[in-house]
This record gives sequence, C-alpha cells and structure tokens, in this order.
Amino acid sequence: MKPHISLADPMSPQALHSLRAYYSELAAVFPGGFDPGPFPGDGLDQMRPPLGLFLLALAGENAIGCVALRGDGTPTAEVKRLWVAPAARGTGLAAALMAEVEKRAHQMAISHLVLDTSRYLPAAIAFYRRHGWTEIARYNDNPYAHHFFEKPLTDPKSTL
Repeated sequence: MKPHISLADPMSPQALHSLRAYYSELAAVFPGGFDPGPFPGDGLDQMRPPLGLFLLALAGENAIGCVALRGDGTPTAEVKRLWVAPAARGTGLAAALMAEVEKRAHQMAISHLVLDTSRYLPAAIAFYRRHGWTEIARYNDNPYAHHFFEKPLTDPKSTL
C-alpha cells in the first residue's frame, strides 16, 4: 500500500505516536539521551495553519512518517521532526515528505526554509545535502544540533 501524506494536527494521536517514536530513536542515538522538553512540546501553534503545518504519512491507519513546518508569519520557516518508521526507510518516503512540506510552504508564501540536525544523524546530513540544502552558520541554540541548513524555495511552476 502506497503511503498517503496528509495534513494533521500535531496533537492528534497519530502525530503524537510519530513524535514519541522519533524522540525515542533520538534518545537511543544521542550520547546522554535526548530530552525534547515538555512533551508534546512548546511551539505546536507554530506547526498549525496559518503559521505552519504538520504532515503525516499514513499506511492505512498507521502513521509511518511525519514532518513539521514551524513558522512565525515571516517568509522564513523551519522544518522540524522529519521521521520515517524503520520499516518504511529506503522507500523514498522521506523525500516525498520533504517535497510535500516544500510545496505547501511555497503555497503559504514562505520563500526560505531552514533546519538543524545532529552530527549523530549522518544519514540525515547526507539526505539534506543530496536534496539541495546548503549548510549555514548556527541560527539557534538547540544543544543537540551541530549542522544547520537552508533552502530557498522557487516557484514549482518555474522548474517545469
């Protein structure tokens, strides 16, 4: 079954399941674990329209991936929480989630995306580089982040 990507509330049961799975994986990989702060976390209003969004990839009723866009009303927004379930990795789902978040960001008049990631996630670093993201200087105080990226969005119609 091909996954379906759809807009979701970040507090929905499927979204919370995805976030818990994501945080659990980070805790297992990061030396010293991972503390997401108050769960489900601050800033969820910035991951809901009109400022941002939260996308879920569903296989039937099962959440197998997610990505969020955290906005503040400016032309720049931050991509957060890209996660794909282990069983769905290698299928192109991460690329599909990122393409969808970029498309929807452009529709929201967002022209510039940023994101951060950890040195303990080398596959993520390689993924972002392969998909047109450019490394930039640190833009936040996230203690788990070591790599920072940006991507300007162009009109999808101009590349056809």
